[in-house]
Amino acid sequence: MSRKLIVAIDGPSGAGKGTIARAVAAELGYRHIDSGAMYRAVGWKAVRDGVPLSDEGGVRALAERSTIDIDGPVVRIDGVDISRVIRTPAIDRAATAVARLPQVRDVLVARQRALGEGGGIVMEGRDIGTVVFPLADVKIYLDASEHERARRRAQDPAHTGPTTLAEVASALVERDRNDRTRHVSPLYAAADAQVIDTTDQPIADVVRDVLGLVQSRLTTAR
Repeated sequence: MSRKLIVAIDGPSGAGKGTIARAVAAELGYRHIDSGAMYRAVGWKAVRDGVPLSDEGGVRALAERSTIDIDGPVVRIDGVDISRVIRTPAIDRAATAVARLPQVRDVLVARQRALGEGGGIVMEGRDIGTVVFPLADVKIYLDASEHERARRRAQDPAHTGPTTLAEVASALVERDRNDRTRHVSPLYAAADAQVIDTTDQPIADVVRDVLGLVQSRLTTAR
């Protein structure tokens, strides 16, 4: 039996990470983890509990004492289902602030690595192939044009808030800038990642391409 792999999928908002990662995990029978949901969960709880997002020690302590469970699209923190409430512009901003805190990233990266022990996982995020699993078996970096990413996000029922293309595009540009310029774990494609532009590609074609890369790695891993 082939060993189970770690598949890392990174990229900016709207590039198709979630859709592709879920489909690939389902095809392989692997677990799918959205690492960004962890930052959203911590951001949501910090806002709810009145912990300033600039208080690195306070947010780190909050993350350490919180139990975060991700089961497919369902996200829970301390047993509370927050799947819908963390997909808002306010929590987008909170998650971005939390993700810039090195001590908080240390806590969550350790949990992400624990989830990947033994392989059999498709994890999506912004630093999975560069920081969380730098030795991942398969590394994918998905990207798309700003216009296409904004269009997808505006039509995504999982996200609430502004839906006009101009508003969503503006928010995406700000998020891109924050992700790519933060001092800790900035967003970029790992040197050994396969970069796929999804702008004009059907989902099925991208999934097929990623599965092809996984199958090639499985063949050499036997």
